[in-house]
Amino acid sequence: MIETTKRSAAMEHPLFPGFLVEDIQTTGATIRTLRMGSGPPLLLLHGYPQTHVIWHKIAGRLAEHCTVILADLRGYGDSTKPDGGARHENYSFRAMARDQLEVMRHFGHERFFVAAHDRGARTAHPLCLDHPEAVRKVCFMDIVPTLRMYRDTSKEFATKYMWWFFLIQAAPLPEHMIGADLEFFLEQHFAMQNGTPGALTEEALREYRRCFCTPEAIHASCEDYRAAAEIDLEMDEADEKAGRKVEATILALWGSQGAIGKLWSVLDVWRQHANGTVEGRALDCGHYLAEEQPQEVLRELLRFFNDS
Repeated sequence: MIETTKRSAAMEHPLFPGFLVEDIQTTGATIRTLRMGSGPPLLLLHGYPQTHVIWHKIAGRLAEHCTVILADLRGYGDSTKPDGGARHENYSFRAMARDQLEVMRHFGHERFFVAAHDRGARTAHPLCLDHPEAVRKVCFMDIVPTLRMYRDTSKEFATKYMWWFFLIQAAPLPEHMIGADLEFFLEQHFAMQNGTPGALTEEALREYRRCFCTPEAIHASCEDYRAAAEIDLEMDEADEKAGRKVEATILALWGSQGAIGKLWSVLDVWRQHANGTVEGRALDCGHYLAEEQPQEVLRELLRFFNDS
């Protein structure tokens, strides 16, 4: 049975006034959630090396129209960090997708919208494949499918996304090297990905440092990438062989200054992986869309999810 431990109002983060903080026990982890609003349910998922805080500039506005549920992926933020398993299977995107399905069911939402960025979007992808009845519409931010990205690896991609190849190395090599200078690693990662100086606020950066700068969090995030390069690819290949595609309507957004739009024709790629409608566009920013271009992201999400 999934149980809930409610956090007191004193634990509400100042970046999310009015949101109720709860920890939801799933079958594989304890997931930190924040919730506010009424109307159609909307699940928001973050990427690496961040937390639900990526949504702090727009979550309150979205909650004026939707029941907004923000969640930390397992291994990130204030969610628990289970053992990865022999093949890192506990950090597969399917395992993380099950967490989020159980979270939404706990709150009574059998069918819902999803907007997700980076690793969160890679979690949303198998959520759509495995549970097409649950996802009404999905917004994928700054990704194309993982299998496609690994297959299309080039010098430019390997350079711009070097952590895809660094973090998958066997433990404890990346954990030790990151741990040797945590602050430097985070600063360099954000600098490489951010296209809008000042977009990542000091308040948000403090939260990212707090949540990422522990041995447990570093190891868990490496397990996420190891799973993506091993067991996830096998499952992706099986999905491809079976002809499984996303049934939900897709909105794809990406940063014009980032690598994704420069290396792939994003809409064309997603149309190859979808049975339904695919729409979207580039925003004038780097990787961190919701922090670099919050008003544009808010406008796109409200338009997309209200047009139902």
